[in-house]
Amino acid sequence: MLELVGVRHRYNGRLVLDLDRFEVPPGALIAIVGPNGSGKSTLLRLLALLERPTEGSVVLDGAVVSGGAPRARPGARVRRHVTLVEQRPILLRGTVRENLEFGLRVRGVRRAAVQGIIEEVAARFGLTPLLGRRRYELSDGEVQRIAVARALAVEPDVLLLDEPVSSADRAAAQTLYRALDEERRRRPLAICLASHQLEDAYRWADDIRALAEGRLSPVTPENLFRVELPGTGAAGVELQHVRVGAIEIAAMTDKSGPAILAVPPTDIFLSREPVPSSARNVFAGRVTRLARQRPGQLHVAADVGVELVAVVTEEAARDLQLTPGSSVVFAFKASAVRVF
Repeated sequence: MLELVGVRHRYNGRLVLDLDRFEVPPGALIAIVGPNGSGKSTLLRLLALLERPTEGSVVLDGAVVSGGAPRARPGARVRRHVTLVEQRPILLRGTVRENLEFGLRVRGVRRAAVQGIIEEVAARFGLTPLLGRRRYELSDGEVQRIAVARALAVEPDVLLLDEPVSSADRAAAQTLYRALDEERRRRPLAICLASHQLEDAYRWADDIRALAEGRLSPVTPENLFRVELPGTGAAGVELQHVRVGAIEIAAMTDKSGPAILAVPPTDIFLSREPVPSSARNVFAGRVTRLARQRPGQLHVAADVGVELVAVVTEEAARDLQLTPGSSVVFAFKASAVRVF
């Protein structure tokens, strides 16, 4: 297992990461989400042993491999357990095939074995037609996919990905995630990825962790639920009532079967009593917590049969006299519900 323990990391005296413990268990797929500047990339660089923490340590299988006291420095053999693919990866000179071969040749893998590995990895990532191309003949999305394939070719124990599909179209992104899923089924590979794509995070990750100002946030990505849609899809977009915990949420969708349902917190209208409106989703409950996420803005969580989170201004929260335990009504339109 790869861990950060008691890490406080600073740049020019400014604290950018403050984590008591961050664990990446064998075989896990962890998604780290959070706004720009929240510390996601720094966290990945520490896990990748590219930087030593200002305070605290990086631990691999129970042994301190970076930081700590005395200040440990990771050796080459330790580094081979962990590979990071950054958001804007760099390809070496030469063809795509030569890039995929590089790590294997450095590790002394025989030429005959290298060819077989490259053909298999290229096929899984849809790269076979690109093997003879050079960097200037590739899109940014293709470069990202090649970099991930290059990293997996050497079979690290832990794969770290920073926004791995930020330049990819939807089809290419799904190809990459399916290849990662296949690799996890084949062996106990741990993956930790930073992403702004909440849909992908919820679809593919086992564990989603939110960072805010360098700390793990108790407010995780809100209002996303795995559901079973009752519709057939044959009627096109239609109003469906979807069971979520103890409530039913009305949504407009043409989908059916397993899906992810999302209610944007900014689309929820909050009041203390029911207010006449056209909203089909109106749920009464009690406030469970208030969290200040940025200046002037509060996240209000309430138990309405499931936990839902709404975003309001601090002024609105004061006007409504919201406190933990307050009665509250959440309302939102069926058209505000996203289904994917």
